[in-house]
Amino acid sequence: MTRAARNLLEGGVTFAVGLGLQRFAGGVDTPVVELTKVGVVLMCIGAVLVVTGLFRATRSRTA
Repeated sequence: MTRAARNLLEGGVTFAVGLGLQRFAGGVDTPVVELTKVGVVLMCIGAVLVVTGLFRATRSRTA
């Protein structure tokens, strides 16, 4: 598996987990953090990984 494919896969999974937390964990009370905010952070990290994977994929094709 290339780095681009790995970044795309990891980013998609991270984004999906973050979206699930953001959508469905609103009523869960935890003592330290709010799970909806953790979901938003995971979605941002996942989006960055997907963009990095796309950049690496297009860059490797042109080189």
